[in-house]
Amino acid sequence: MAYSFQEFNTEAVFRLGNEQDLLLYSSDRPVGLFTFIWTGNKSASVEVDGEPLELAPNSILSITPIQYFQFISGENLNVYQFNREFYCIKDHDKEVSCAGLLFFGNKRTPVVGLNQEQQRSFENLHQVFLEEIATTDNIQAEMLRLLLARFIIKTTRLFKTQDQSLTSFNTKVDLLRSFNLLVDQHFRVEHSVAFYADRLHRSPKTLSNVFGKMDISPLKVIHERIILEAKRLLRYTERSSKEIAYELGFEDPSHLSRLFKKVTGQSPSEFRSLSISA
Repeated sequence: MAYSFQEFNTEAVFRLGNEQDLLLYSSDRPVGLFTFIWTGNKSASVEVDGEPLELAPNSILSITPIQYFQFISGENLNVYQFNREFYCIKDHDKEVSCAGLLFFGNKRTPVVGLNQEQQRSFENLHQVFLEEIATTDNIQAEMLRLLLARFIIKTTRLFKTQDQSLTSFNTKVDLLRSFNLLVDQHFRVEHSVAFYADRLHRSPKTLSNVFGKMDISPLKVIHERIILEAKRLLRYTERSSKEIAYELGFEDPSHLSRLFKKVTGQSPSEFRSLSISA
């Protein structure tokens, strides 16, 4: 059974449901809300930004509103969805905010595995969610936000222990988070490392050295974000390659074509043809 909370004065939305709520995404579309998909004792199959992903039993996937999502199969799922107005109207700790490790603060789509004890702990928390979302009073919104914060904190802690590069939330990871956020805000116009380095009060060389310790290239992050958006526009719109190039800040469309070919091994037209036929 699906539950929904809405706060009309702030336009805040929080939803608690199951796999039935994911039927809206039977074909690829922007998920539109911050989303957690939590599997029970069975696996689930999804696609995130066109990439197939098999979720093991007892695992939690987090997705940002701008990502394209498709639900393929799965049952006994818990699905939490919320918008920025619900959870992000206040500043949160950098690790657990809407720009934290589970969302824009990471270089990949995070999936967290739960052991039996952790699964039971999350199930207990879920029961409290169910009780609170069924209780309509003047503190319901704050209680639901507190529970969501607890859910995000618990998930973030597990993610940090399971991803060896995040065993401590240090300045390197904090810098990556800030860089990812800036790239997401400006990649349609700014393609140079120098621009982002200046915004972060670092030199391009410092960024390269710090990211190199995490086997990441700042320029590669920029290029991958550009190519991800190009793929979305090629797959989900009828815009021409030239129009997409201009939209992504390229004065010469051939520059995007060359970058696309270098990153994906395909031309934009080849990618579009294969996406349509798939």
